[in-house]
Amino acid sequence: MPSYQAPIRDMRFVMDEMLDYPAHYARLPNGDDASPDVVSAILEEGARFARDVLLPINQSGDEEGCLLEGGEVKAPNGFKEAYQQYVEGGWPSLAADPAHGGQGLPPSLAMLLSEMICATNLAWGMYPGLSHGAADALRHHGTDDQKATYLTKLVEGVWTGTMCLTEPHCGTDLGLIKTRAVPADGDAYAITGTKIFISAGEHNLAENIVHLVLAKLPGAPEGSKGISLFVVPKFLPDAQGDVGERNGVTCGSLEHKMGIHGNATCVMNFDGATGYLVGPPNKGLACMFTMMNAARLGVGIQGLGLIEASFQNSLSYARDRLQMRGLSGKQAPEKPADPIIVHPDVRRMLLTQKAFAEGGRMLVLYAAQMLDVVEHGEPGEERDHAETLLGLLTPIVKAFLTEVGFESTNEGVQIYGGHGFIKEWGMEQLVRDARITRLYEGTTGIQALDLLGRKVLMSQGESLKVFTKEIHKFCKTEADNPALKEFVEPLAKLNAEWGELTMGVGMKAMQDREEVGAASVDYLMYSGYVTLAYLFARAAKQASTSLEGDDKAFYAAKLNTARFYYQRLLPRTKAHAQMIQSGASSLMAISSEDFGLGFEI
Repeated sequence: MPSYQAPIRDMRFVMDEMLDYPAHYARLPNGDDASPDVVSAILEEGARFARDVLLPINQSGDEEGCLLEGGEVKAPNGFKEAYQQYVEGGWPSLAADPAHGGQGLPPSLAMLLSEMICATNLAWGMYPGLSHGAADALRHHGTDDQKATYLTKLVEGVWTGTMCLTEPHCGTDLGLIKTRAVPADGDAYAITGTKIFISAGEHNLAENIVHLVLAKLPGAPEGSKGISLFVVPKFLPDAQGDVGERNGVTCGSLEHKMGIHGNATCVMNFDGATGYLVGPPNKGLACMFTMMNAARLGVGIQGLGLIEASFQNSLSYARDRLQMRGLSGKQAPEKPADPIIVHPDVRRMLLTQKAFAEGGRMLVLYAAQMLDVVEHGEPGEERDHAETLLGLLTPIVKAFLTEVGFESTNEGVQIYGGHGFIKEWGMEQLVRDARITRLYEGTTGIQALDLLGRKVLMSQGESLKVFTKEIHKFCKTEADNPALKEFVEPLAKLNAEWGELTMGVGMKAMQDREEVGAASVDYLMYSGYVTLAYLFARAAKQASTSLEGDDKAFYAAKLNTARFYYQRLLPRTKAHAQMIQSGASSLMAISSEDFGLGFEI
């Protein structure tokens, strides 16, 4: 069975030394609640829960999967008991509003816990994970009655939530949905339709499941402008707000998936189910985006957690596995062969995992600071700045970290060699679990269009400038720092090129909108690599000032990891830049009919 130790030392480096979280928390209203002692307790107890409770049921949950009998879904053995411990520990309410039973701590602390959960049992983590997004959507758009009825139960974890968007005939293009909502008694609606790929749509972990469902009202405008949002509980609340009669929503079947077997991915049938409108009519997509944005950050954290899990186990295996001798001579002469960690190519793979884990953690915690300010900060310039920057970073967090997450888990299999392909080692499960993260909550292509088209070009590049100005300021401040020359000079050039590439795509797009789609994924990956380069430069600055302390080995390793990133991973930006500049012509030249020349369909 794979092992896991929460990387608390690295988390504390990013929080306390690099991003100065203590000062950040002090600026937030009620930030005193996130005292150093509280943060330490959350990290230590969260690490214990992930390691001792979730990790032991990860492989067994993958092997058992979920069971559907008589419309009821049973999660794998141990999942329900783990969820009960999670609720009893108060974890669901960590960052929720005290007005609804929450502890009121900054969202960043919940994101640290989320990384640990994702690293140890991604499938289990999806059950409570979606509840946070459902609670956010109701908190922002629900009526007072809806908040009183559903929000406290979601915050407590007594009930869980889902988001029901996709249908058999439509995925990303939600304007095509066929689910209908017809006015019924009072303020209720009868919801009828079928939704697919609904994570945690039916299970036995909690006493009720609160579905947030997209549907169309009679006479609604065509397309996405005619979508409304409804809250549809599995059991209708009674007069006291407790579980009442069963609603007309059932699980028709479970999807047979490549990964995340321990999570129930359901086909959900709504047969005149009672639902209630959330937000204004025909504005459901805007309301749902509150939930989707939270989910996108959550999926990025899933990528990070899987990278860390794969790296830790790959490192342990590489230290123990004996294979050949080092190219420069015997490294372990007392043994029949050297451990494979001495070989340069194994080190390349390990350092790729290490760099993406540490860089991804910096990215998540950097974005988490913005989320803290957006959720808890006072209205004004600082919050507006944080909201703009968070909007820019969200598709990067989601798509970049899941892309490199899949790469990193694949490297884990490669380090194990043939053993990586064998189930009991756990590496192939990480690959299978990681694969879905590139798809749900919007594919990489959709995130890329959001970044380049919506966030950057539609703002005339202003949202990007908010970030590139910060990078420019850092580079200018550190230009004469000899310890950072190897980082600052290439970063400054890439930061300038980022703006030039953006302008180039924008100019082409004025003549041909296909240019945006042609450049978008390479643009997102380029943006991700440059963002991590900025964060590694900041990490290198902090580490270079701490090399003489008691923990000098940690800081020396941090500097070496930053150097590896700059020398071995950051050059990928050159290929992405060239592909961005190549334009749409080669992609669009072949007609759809001519794609299959040479065979018949």
